Amino acid sequence: MSRIALFGGSFNPIHNGHLHLAQTVHQQCGLDRMLLMPSGTAPHKSSDAYAPAADRLAMCRLAAEPYPWLEVSDYELTKPGKSYTVETLRYLHSRFPEDALFLLTGSDMLLSFDSWYCWQEILTLAGLLCVSRGTEPEDVLRQKAAELSSYGQVTVVHAKPLPMSSSQIRHKIELCRKFSCYLPENVVQYIMLHGLYGVCNGESIV
Repeated sequence: MSRIALFGGSFNPIHNGHLHLAQTVHQQCGLDRMLLMPSGTAPHKSSDAYAPAADRLAMCRLAAEPYPWLEVSDYELTKPGKSYTVETLRYLHSRFPEDALFLLTGSDMLLSFDSWYCWQEILTLAGLLCVSRGTEPEDVLRQKAAELSSYGQVTVVHAKPLPMSSSQIRHKIELCRKFSCYLPENVVQYIMLHGLYGVCNGESIV
């Protein structure tokens, strides 16, 4: 039986913070594989904020190249309509029926998890790996984890955050400020080559 975690997100673009988090969880939780899954049309987000799906997928594949345990899935990008976590986990459960599935979430999402669509079913399909970045009180997280544990496995994972976000990186790119230190080199090259996020031409902004 393999231990497989789903790491979903818009990855718009994928950056070093995402990869640091993936490595930390992979090591701390003894995972065999991690599925990096760029989101399609999320129920709670506007699709106008997204780079083209093909570009986000390509950047994820480039970023994952150095990590043999990190696999990129296009399932949500190719699935029509809105993407709900429970539907993705149903698909993964059918694909990996003999393996243990886990869902990577942030600590902020843990606190509101019982408002998710079909949240109880989610916990029957996958254990939660809740990443604490130190922004929520530890006792509050553990209490919430204990409340949810009667429905399934909930683990709080501690990870030192890297001070970056995709929205901040996009903003830097739009303002023609240096951004290469936040991204894998091959992702930077892809953004420059394809002119994503209104990137300026010229080496000074890299």
